[in-house]
Amino acid sequence: MAPASCSKCRKESQIELFQSINVALDPQLKARVKDGSLFIWECPYCGARNLALYQTLYHDPDSKLMVWLLPGDARPPEAVASALEQLEGYTLRMVRDVGSLVEKVNIHDAGLDDCVVEMCKWVTRRELAAKNPSAIDASLKFLRTEGADNNIVFAFPLDGQMQVVNVGFNVYEDARGILSRNPSVKPEPGFASVDSSWIEGFFR
Repeated sequence: MAPASCSKCRKESQIELFQSINVALDPQLKARVKDGSLFIWECPYCGARNLALYQTLYHDPDSKLMVWLLPGDARPPEAVASALEQLEGYTLRMVRDVGSLVEKVNIHDAGLDDCVVEMCKWVTRRELAAKNPSAIDASLKFLRTEGADNNIVFAFPLDGQMQVVNVGFNVYEDARGILSRNPSVKPEPGFASVDSSWIEGFFR
């Protein structure tokens, strides 16, 4: 438990924090991560819903996925990170906000590669920008795949509205081809940040 101040009434409450989330030990936590409810708390005084943003390590041992949520410019404890990085076959990622944690889990659960998804976003932003130049800076988030053809659904804010775009799976396959032809485009060892800034570092 930890103290937290309500964003509306400013009164302090004790809220539950999860320093680690092992979904093999507690499968219900996975659903709460994916819908974001694990990080939402309701003020007992005014009823306002608040976001609890804190450091936590998401671990899905069955899928060999670890995602470290580290808000701001926090870094993982070096000794702990070094030990975890020795685990074989794991995908290790670092994110800065809850939305990015949710996205990483959704991407992995869909059986997709998040590096390829970022390349797919890069391509999609440029296709959207051909119609609306401001879309070049759109922050696309993976939602799901749908339909028999596994179309990829991205959501993004644009001109004050939340938009959704369906992308054919062929775009994902093309993005995977681009990365295969550019083997230097890969995450750093350890808990790496794989996001729009990462892909923009290779393709501009």
